[in-house]
Amino acid sequence: MAHWDSLSSMESTGDCSPTVPESELYRSLQAVLPRCTDQQQAPDWCNKGMLRWTLHKKVQNNPANSLSLLWVLIKELEKAERWDSRKSIIPLLHTLMHAIIQTAYIPDELYKRVYDFCKRLLTYPQPYCTVGLSYTRQIKTERFVPGLMYQRMITAEQKLKNEHYPFQERVFVLADPEIFSGSLIPAVVEDFEVSASASAGFQSPLEHMRSVVQHTIQAALGPEHCHGPKLAQALRDMGQDVEPYFQEVLATLEQCAEEGYRGEGGMLSSRLQQLYNEIVSDSDAEPLCGGPMCDCPVPNPDMSFYLWTEDLDIWRELSKWFRSSSMSEHFSSFSQEQEDFELGESPFTPISADMPRFSIMSNDSGIEKDLPPSSDFSLSSSLDSSGIVSAWEQCKIEQDSGRLSRRGGIKLKPTAKDSMVLMQDTLEDHASAAGGGSAGRGGRRGATLQRRAGTNVMENHFPKQQRHFIAKIVVMGDDRVVGRLAKAYYFYRKREARRLFLTMKVSLQFYYIPVCPAEASISPVTVNLSQSTGDSCTLGSYLSNVDPWYNSNINSLGGMIHKLAKMQEMNPERPKDPFISDVIAYYVRSGQQPVYFTIYFVKIIFNSMTKDPVEDVFLTHLEIEFPEFKQIAASVKDKYKKSSGEVCGAVISMSYKKVTLSGRDVDVGSSVRTSGAQINAVPSSEAEDLNCLTLTLNETPSKTKSLVGESKIRTSNVKIRTLERRSFTLTLDRDSRRTYKHVQSIEISPCLDPGYCVQKTMRSKFCMDADKDAGLSKYMSKALPLPINTFAGIIN
Repeated sequence: MAHWDSLSSMESTGDCSPTVPESELYRSLQAVLPRCTDQQQAPDWCNKGMLRWTLHKKVQNNPANSLSLLWVLIKELEKAERWDSRKSIIPLLHTLMHAIIQTAYIPDELYKRVYDFCKRLLTYPQPYCTVGLSYTRQIKTERFVPGLMYQRMITAEQKLKNEHYPFQERVFVLADPEIFSGSLIPAVVEDFEVSASASAGFQSPLEHMRSVVQHTIQAALGPEHCHGPKLAQALRDMGQDVEPYFQEVLATLEQCAEEGYRGEGGMLSSRLQQLYNEIVSDSDAEPLCGGPMCDCPVPNPDMSFYLWTEDLDIWRELSKWFRSSSMSEHFSSFSQEQEDFELGESPFTPISADMPRFSIMSNDSGIEKDLPPSSDFSLSSSLDSSGIVSAWEQCKIEQDSGRLSRRGGIKLKPTAKDSMVLMQDTLEDHASAAGGGSAGRGGRRGATLQRRAGTNVMENHFPKQQRHFIAKIVVMGDDRVVGRLAKAYYFYRKREARRLFLTMKVSLQFYYIPVCPAEASISPVTVNLSQSTGDSCTLGSYLSNVDPWYNSNINSLGGMIHKLAKMQEMNPERPKDPFISDVIAYYVRSGQQPVYFTIYFVKIIFNSMTKDPVEDVFLTHLEIEFPEFKQIAASVKDKYKKSSGEVCGAVISMSYKKVTLSGRDVDVGSSVRTSGAQINAVPSSEAEDLNCLTLTLNETPSKTKSLVGESKIRTSNVKIRTLERRSFTLTLDRDSRRTYKHVQSIEISPCLDPGYCVQKTMRSKFCMDADKDAGLSKYMSKALPLPINTFAGIIN
C-alpha cells in the first residue's frame, strides 16, 4: 500500500501536479503492464490496478505530464510491434486512449503516429483487429475534429441538455448483499460519495459546460493561439452566460463530424478562434496571444449504487430512469400505446398464461360513447395523477365500483412492428457475436465449440441501431450475483417480448467485478457451499485468464475493496480518494469487447404430484445432491473401504447429447449410481475452454457394458431423473437462495431468446412446418447469451 500513501502527498502540492520526467513515466508504465509470470496469488498482481490508477493520477492535473505520457506510450506500442510482444498491445492502447481524452492539446504528428499504428493492427488476428478498428475510427475523427471525444463523453455521462447530441449514459452498480455487508458497505458508499462530492469541482451542469468549452478550444487552437488560464478565468466570470457558448461549440463540432470537415485551417478552427476572441476579449483588454494550457479533468460518470435485494427490479429502475430523463420528449414518434405501461409490474411476475384474470360483468352496451361523462376514466388522466397505482389495486377499485371503467390490458399478441424490432435486435446480436456456439442455426450445431467474443464489426452485416440511452450495469459479487444477472436479463427479454418498451430506446451493457467473501466473515452457509464447489468466482477467474488487462485492473479490485474497508476502520480520518469509482469509470469506458456466456434453461419436476413444475435459468454452475448419501459418501471416500464397483448412492438415468469438436453430436442414454453431480458451464482451465456443459459425477463410474466410464461428460442438452423413490436437491449458481428440494427430474438446454420465440410463434400461424426455420429465422440466434464486457475479449 506504499503507492496509496505516496499519492496523497503528491496531490497536496496544489491544483497542478508537479511535472514528471519521461523516465519516471516509463518506469511507472512498465510496472503496470501484465507479464507472463503474473499469478493471481502474487502480491504484485494485486497492486497492478492500483499502479495503473496512480499513473493516471500523476498526469490528470498537468497537461505537460499527459502529453509526455502519450509520447512514451506510442514509443512503447511501436516497440511492442517490432518485438511482436502482443500481450502488451491492448493494455498500452487502452492507456493511450484514456490519456488522449485527458490531454489538453495533441500535435498532429502524434495523432498521425497513433492513427498509423492502429491502422496496422487491422492485419492482426482477433481481438487485436477489432480493438484496432474501433480506435482507428476514433483517432481519425479526433484528429480532424479535436475535442470531440471529450465533448461527447461529458455530454452523455453528465446529461447536459442540448439539441445536437441526444445520447445519455448511466452506470448502475449492483452489489450482492451476501458479500457486501458489515464494513464493506460504508467503505463503498463513501467512495461513491467522495467521487460525486463538491471537492471534485464538478457538481453543476455549468461546470461541465465550462470544461467542454475550455477543452474544445484548447484542443483545436493549441498553445500558439490560445491562452488557457485567461480562457478559464473568462469562462468563470461569465456565470450563466456560458451556456450559449457551450451550445455553439457543441453544434460546431457535431456539424464538422457529420459533414467530414477537416479541423486544420478549415471552418472548425476559424469558428472556434472567433468564439475564443469573443470570450476572452470581453473580460481582458490585453491583446490576445498564446500561452500555457489549462487542465480539464474528466469527472466520473453518473453512477447509482444499489444493494441488489429481492425488491430491486432492473426493468423498473431502467424505466424510471428513462421516464425521468430530460430527453425523453425526443421520442414523441412512439405512440401513446407504446408508452403505456405500469411500473408496478415486474418482469419476475408470472407470464401471461399463468397470470390471474379478474372478470367484471358489464351492464352497458359496450359502446364507449354511451357512457355518461362522469364515468369516463381515461388512461391519460390516471397517468397524470400523483402516483401510478399497481394493476392489483386498480383491479380492486374496478370491482368495488359499480360503474364501468376502462383499463389498459396486457398486449398478448405483439404487433408486426414489435416483432420486427425484436427480430432486428436478435439479428444484430447474432451478427456481432460471430463464431459458433452450442446453439447453431437450424437443427444442427455449429462446427465449433469456441466461445464467442468481441463485436466483430468488420463482418457485421446488421449494424446496431443507435439508441439514445445506454445503461451500463455493473454487478459486484461472486457467481451468485452473475447468476441473478442472467435470470434478470432473461426475464427482461421475456417481458420485452410480451410488451415492447425499452428495447427500442435503451441499450444494455453488462460488466462484472468479481468480489469473494472475506475469509474472516464467511457465514456458515457460505462454508457449506465452498466445501463442495471450490472457487466461488469461476466466471471472474475465466475472464482473468483470457484477458490479462481485466485480471490486472478488475479482478484485483475485489481484494482491494476488502483492504480499503480495513484501512477505513483503522483510520477513519484518513483523506479519501475515490479509488473504487475511478476504476469502475475506467472499466465502463474502456471495456467494450464482450465475452458471451450461454444462459441455460432448466425445467424442474418435483416428486409431489400436486406441485407444479418450475422453470429457471443458470449461468455458471448447477449442483445435484442426494442429502441422505452425502455423509455416507464422504466417510467411504475417507476410509477407502469400498471399491469403485460398490459406490453408494441413488440410481439416476441420464439422457444427453454428447458434443464433439467435429460437430458430430451423439445421443447417449445411460444409468449410473451416484451421490450427486456437478454441471459447470464455465471452464476451470484454459485448456478446456469449450462453450458447452461439463457434467461430473461425484464418483468415478465403473467401466461396464451399460456405461463407458467417463470422468467428464460434455453436452449441451441433458435430462436427469431418479429411477428409485428418492429425490435430490438442486442448487443453481452456488446460491442457497435458489435451492430446490424434493426434485425428481430436470431438463437442461440452452435458453431460447424470447425474440426468436416470438418470431417462430408468428410464423407458425402461416406455415404448417413450424419446426423448420425459414426466411430470416435461419439467421437469428436461438440461444440467449449474456455478454460481459472486458477490455480485449478473448486473447488466445
